[in-house]
Amino acid sequence: MSKLLLKAMQGPGHVVHVTPETAGWSYVGFDLHKLDAGQSVCGKTEDKEVCLVFVTGKGKVTANGEDLGLLGSRMSPFEGKPWSVYLPQGSDWWVSAETDLELAVCSAPGLGGGLPVRIISPEGLSQETRGKGTNTRYVTNILPENEPADSLLVVEVITPGGHTSSYPPHKHDQDNLPAESYLEETYYHRFNPRQGFGFQRVYTDDRSLDEAMAIEDGDVVMVPKGYHPCAACHGYDLYYLNVMAGPKRTWKFHNAVEHEWLMM
Repeated sequence: MSKLLLKAMQGPGHVVHVTPETAGWSYVGFDLHKLDAGQSVCGKTEDKEVCLVFVTGKGKVTANGEDLGLLGSRMSPFEGKPWSVYLPQGSDWWVSAETDLELAVCSAPGLGGGLPVRIISPEGLSQETRGKGTNTRYVTNILPENEPADSLLVVEVITPGGHTSSYPPHKHDQDNLPAESYLEETYYHRFNPRQGFGFQRVYTDDRSLDEAMAIEDGDVVMVPKGYHPCAACHGYDLYYLNVMAGPKRTWKFHNAVEHEWLMM
């Protein structure tokens, strides 16, 4: 199995754990907690900033001693927009599940920005449609670069069955602004129905990295560099949650030259 593909452990519990140390990179962290109703989880951001994403379910949230109330609304990542919470470095947080809950903890270095804790509600999220034909997919921007944060970029995407996504292939592995930014990235994949599967390829121009992976419900793919297109098989819609971070908080990508004609 590819070293870039992580299979989630069976829940409930702390089912995914990615740190810069385990991934062999410098910026992105990703954790996933699956809680049964009545269970709770807590954490400290320390020198990182964090975005809590309610992938599914509802929970009561406390941050730095402040009660943020009951958050979350959808029971499937394929239904509506998520609730999220932004936490700056030096924060502590606690979430108690009111229903079965799937909580993503997206993290990256804090830069001392002094930003406040804030709730990111579904009503405030922008959505866009990208691509055309069987390359159409639907994007929800949770923490885009035009919203305040130090390092994190967070987005979720729905790709209908039979469609491609992150395609034509693009990359963002060079700190070469304004042409391209360096961003590490994780993909957390879900399928509807859950027995579905798809494929993701991570590769570089010189093919020194070239991994093709079958992805299933709950899998995480790490993208340290290179192009990273994915495809959802017919009959199974694909959801993924992306976390990106790098030395500069901007998403500037380079398309694979041989496939750019697909943009026309």
